[in-house]
Amino acid sequence: MNRIALLASASLLCAGAVYGADMMPTDQAGVEKAFDASVHPDEMGGWLKRLAAEPNQVGSPHDKANAEWVLAQFKSWGWDAHIETFEVPYPTPIHESLELMGGKKPFKATLQEKPIPGDSSATAKDYALPGYFAYQGDGDVTAPLVYVNYGMPDDYDALQKMGVSVKGKIVIVRYGAGWRGLKPKLAQEHGAVGCIVYSDPHDDGYAVDATYPNGPARPPQGIQRGSVQDMTLYPGDPLTPGVGATKDAKRLSISEAKTILKIPALPISYGDAQVFLQALNGQVVPQSWRGSLPITYRVGPSAAMVHLSVKSDWSMKTLYDVVAVMKGSAYPDQWILRGNHRDGWVFGATDPLSGQIALLEEGKAIGRLAATGWRPKRTLVYLSWDGEEPGLLGSTEWAETHGDELKKKAVLYINSDSNSRGTFAAEGSQDLEHLVNGVIDDVTDPETGGTVGERYRARLRAAAVDPSERDKEHAKAIAKAAADPGQDAPIEALGSGSDYSAYVQHLGLAALNVGYGGEGDSGGVYHSRYDTFEHHSRFVDPGFVYDALLAKTVGRIVLRAAQADLPVQRAGDFARSVALYLAEVKKLATEKRDAQMVQAGLLRDRVFALVADPTKSNGAPPVLETVPAFDFAPLEAAVEKLKASAKAYDDALAKNGAGLSPDRLAHLQALMLDLDQTLLYDAGLPGRPWFKNVIYAPGTLTGYGAKTLPGIREGIEQQRWADAAAYIKITADALNAYSGRLDQAAAVLSGG
Repeated sequence: MNRIALLASASLLCAGAVYGADMMPTDQAGVEKAFDASVHPDEMGGWLKRLAAEPNQVGSPHDKANAEWVLAQFKSWGWDAHIETFEVPYPTPIHESLELMGGKKPFKATLQEKPIPGDSSATAKDYALPGYFAYQGDGDVTAPLVYVNYGMPDDYDALQKMGVSVKGKIVIVRYGAGWRGLKPKLAQEHGAVGCIVYSDPHDDGYAVDATYPNGPARPPQGIQRGSVQDMTLYPGDPLTPGVGATKDAKRLSISEAKTILKIPALPISYGDAQVFLQALNGQVVPQSWRGSLPITYRVGPSAAMVHLSVKSDWSMKTLYDVVAVMKGSAYPDQWILRGNHRDGWVFGATDPLSGQIALLEEGKAIGRLAATGWRPKRTLVYLSWDGEEPGLLGSTEWAETHGDELKKKAVLYINSDSNSRGTFAAEGSQDLEHLVNGVIDDVTDPETGGTVGERYRARLRAAAVDPSERDKEHAKAIAKAAADPGQDAPIEALGSGSDYSAYVQHLGLAALNVGYGGEGDSGGVYHSRYDTFEHHSRFVDPGFVYDALLAKTVGRIVLRAAQADLPVQRAGDFARSVALYLAEVKKLATEKRDAQMVQAGLLRDRVFALVADPTKSNGAPPVLETVPAFDFAPLEAAVEKLKASAKAYDDALAKNGAGLSPDRLAHLQALMLDLDQTLLYDAGLPGRPWFKNVIYAPGTLTGYGAKTLPGIREGIEQQRWADAAAYIKITADALNAYSGRLDQAAAVLSGG
C-alpha cells in the first residue's frame, strides 16, 4: 500500500487549468451541487455500452481491456491510479457434457445460449463461457436422477419422509430459496455424485413476465452461471485463505482447498431441464415443489441414467484491481474506500456494470471538483474490483494483502453492485445509519418528486404488512422505527454476496452496501448471456436515471464522510439493532425449548400407547432433543450497557462536538476510527475462523443472507448448544469493548 502514500499533484494542477480555480465551491452544499452538475446519464449509458461490449469473465481479453480503460479514465480525471494484480486459480471448462441416456439417441443438454438478433449476444466475439459453475469439482459420473426442489435442508428432510435417497444419484435442483453454492454442497453432503441446477419459469421465466427479447424474463435457453465455492467458510482465492494471492504467496493444493466442491455440477436452461424432469418416475411432488413447466413434477429416481461430465483448466489467472487515490488535505491517513466490481459472467451489463458506471461517474465528478482547487479532507480510495463473480476474489485478496494498514486507516468501505430502477436499499454497519439517512433525506427521487428517504421509509413500512412468517416480528420492528420521524430509518445487516465481505466480516471495518431496485427487472437474465446493454437499457433502467441516482447518492456518502471532522458513527442506532437481535435469539431459544416439550409429550404418549397395546406400534418413538436453558444474563447486561454508553456518547457529540480543540478532535478521531474492530473475535466463528465479526456474518445455510449474533443464533438453530453458550459470553465481551470505547470517546467530548 506504499503507492497510496506517494501521490502526485501535477495532474490535478493541470486539470485546474482546464476547469478554473475560481469555480471552487466553498461549502458542503456547494460541493454537492457541483458534484451533481457533473453527473450525466447519457454519458454513463455510453460507458455501459463500451464496458459490456464483450464477455468480461476473469481471464477474458475484454476483462483486462476494461481494467486498462478504467485506469486511463481515473488518470485523466486527476486521480493517482494504478492496477494491482493477483494470481488465482480460475477454472474454465475444457470439456463438459450432460446427457439423458436410454432410447435410440441420448438427449444432450445444450449448455450454451443462442444469440438473439439485435442484441449484444449476437454481435460480440464469441468467447463467452458456456453454462458453467466456478469451483465445482471435476468428474465423470453416470447415475439415476432425483428431483430435490430447491435443494435446501428442509427439502432433504421431506425426501427422507418420502423414503427417497439421493445417495449415489445425480440431483436436479431449481434456483431459489437459498444461495446457489449451497445446492451442490448439500447434495454432496447427502451422498449425491453430481448436481444439475436450472431456473424454473415459475421463478424468473414466462410465469413472471414475457421472456427476452419481448420482455425482461428468462427465455427457455437462458442459463444462470455462477460460483459454487463454499464462501460460507471463506471467500477469495481458495488456495490462500487469509493471505493475499500475490505471486510469492504460499498456496494450498486444489485437493486441500476446503471451499472447492468434490462433485461435478452444471447449470442448465429450463428448456433442457424439462426433458430431464419428464424422465423422472416415482411420487408426485408436494404442491410447493411444483414449478411452471408443462409437466407432472415427480421426485424420481429416473429409470434412464444421466451422464454428467466436467473437466476444467485449473491454471492460474491474473486479477486486475484498479486502485485510484486522491490524497486528503487534512487527514491523509484516514481513508474512505469506495468499490464496485467490474467482471461479469458474460457481458454483465446490469451485474455489475450498472454499479461500475456509477462509480466511474463519481470519480469523474470528484476529479472535476479537485480540478477547481477543492480537496477532500480525508483520502479517497476508489476501487474497481476484478474477480467478484467467482468468489469475491479481487476485493478479498486486496483486503488480505493490505489488512494491517486498512485496520489502521480505513474509516469505512462503501460498496455497490447491480443497480436498477426502484427504491433505495442499504445494508451495513448500523452505526452508519445516521450518515445514510442524512444523505437520502437530501436526494430527490425521480419518480415521486419526494426524497429518496421518504420513499425508503414507506417501503420499510409496507414490508411489514405481509412479511414471511419467519421475519414477521423483525419486519414489524423495522417498520415501527421507520414510521418514527425522530429515529433514523433502519438499514439491514450485511451477509455476503458482494465485495464488502472482507471489510466488515474479516477486518472489522464499518461498511455499507448501497443500491436501488425493485422495479427494473434483471432477474430473468441474471448471470446469463442476455445480461446486455440492450436488456438493461430497455427493462432495468431506461435512460440510466437510477444509475445516475446511485452516483449522486453514493457520491454524497463519500463526500460527507470525507469532509466530516467529527466521527460519522451514531452509536444509538447500533444499540437499537443489537437489542432487537438479542430479543430474536432469546425467542429462538424459547421456541427450541417449547419444541422439546412437544417432543417429550409425543414420546410420553407413544410409550403409554405401547404399554396399553404393544401390537399397535407405529414406528420408533421420536428422538428427544435436549435443549439447555441458556444463560443470557451476560449478553443482556452488555446490551443494557451498550444502550447507556451509546446514548451518553451521542448526547456528548451533539452537545460538545462543535469547537473541539485540535488535540481533543485528534484523540476523538483516533478512538472512533477503529470502533467497529472491537466487534471482532480473533478465533472467529465456530468452524470458520476467517469470519471474525460476532455481530454480522453470512449464514452457513443461507449463503448470502445475514445472520446476526451468528455464533449464538446458528448454535441454537443447528443444535450446537455448547457453541451457542460460549458465544453468548464472547459476544457480550465484544459489545462491552465497543461500549468501553464509546465511554472513552464521550469523556473526550466532555472535556475529560
